[in-house]
Amino acid sequence: MNQRAFIGLGSNLGDPAETVRRALADLAQLGSARGSSLYRTEPLGPPGQPWYVNAVAELWTETGPVALHAHLRELERRAGRPAARHRWSARILDLDLLLYGDRMLVTDDLEIPHPGLASRRFVLEPLAELAPDVLDPRSGRTAEDLLQTLDDPLRVEKLCTP
Repeated sequence: MNQRAFIGLGSNLGDPAETVRRALADLAQLGSARGSSLYRTEPLGPPGQPWYVNAVAELWTETGPVALHAHLRELERRAGRPAARHRWSARILDLDLLLYGDRMLVTDDLEIPHPGLASRRFVLEPLAELAPDVLDPRSGRTAEDLLQTLDDPLRVEKLCTP
C-alpha cells in the first residue's frame, strides 16, 4: 500500500543546489515524488560552515520506513557522504526521513517523526510550503501551525522552485 512520506534534503558542500536537485530526482526512483522550493539556510552547528541548501520532498512509496531509511543512507553514500561524520558538520548530502504517514517509530537508527521536525525552520518552511496541513503525529499539529509558532533564530531564505 502506498504511504506518504516526507524527506528533508540538505547540502552545503560542492554545488549544494545541484546536489539537492539530483537527490530529488533520485527519490523519484522510490515512488511518486515532488519537491518544495529550494531554500538557503543558516547552518545549525559549528560556526564557519557554508550555508546550506535545503528542501523537502513528498514521496508516495510502497517501501516501508526502515527500508526507505536504508535507501536514503545509500543515496547519501553514492553522493559522496562518508559513513562516519561529526554531528552537524558540513556535508555533501543529508537526507532525513521526517514523516511516514501517521506512523511513530523508534529504533536504534531511526525515529519517526524526525526528532528535530517541530523545532527547525529549515525543515518547516519547505514542509509547510509543500503540505501545510500535514500533521505531526507526535503533537497533532499541522506543519503550518508548527511554523507559525516556531522560535528558531536561524535564517531561511527561499531561493527558487526545484
